[in-house]
Amino acid sequence: MPLEPGDVLAAYRVGWFPMAKSREGPIAWVDPDPRAILPLDAFHCPRRLAQTIRAGTFKVTTDTAFEAVIDGCARPETWISAEVRAAYVALHRSGHAHSVECWKAGRLAGGVYGVLVGGAFMAESMFHAVRDASKVALAALVGHLRRIGVALCDVQFTTAHLEQFGAVEIPRVEYRRRLAAAVAREAPWGPPGALPA
Repeated sequence: MPLEPGDVLAAYRVGWFPMAKSREGPIAWVDPDPRAILPLDAFHCPRRLAQTIRAGTFKVTTDTAFEAVIDGCARPETWISAEVRAAYVALHRSGHAHSVECWKAGRLAGGVYGVLVGGAFMAESMFHAVRDASKVALAALVGHLRRIGVALCDVQFTTAHLEQFGAVEIPRVEYRRRLAAAVAREAPWGPPGALPA
């Protein structure tokens, strides 16, 4: 059965998400315990990254190159298959999936994408073609989520990379409590275009 966008949204609302071990592997529905989140009010911006942002090295936009961002994230070792790509592109076209892009000299240098469900944002993947571009995109994403009133940013699993920004693990029962409160909120994403870095 193909991965249906409506099924993905319904799963996110109750704490599940689709994943495969490889681009060619079967898709499984995952509900980890513990669950990793990125607390928006405790986001840590490392000093060197803050300097890069202040220098204006990158132009930052949202929803201007969603398909290019997901393609950038779909490296051979990732779980983003053609079926997954099609589902998330459909979610983007229906206003549920969003991207933040970083540009340098007119070229896409990096980005991040995920799905907005009410006031919860499910960050899926990010990539960079230029050093620090994905980090700048993540910082811009966090700023945007704060501005629009998002209450929960789900990053699924912790990594050393995400921990440097303040990502933490919480028990599944706590995640589901926060998720229920977040998806009941409204947090309109806004139109495509430039974002503050």
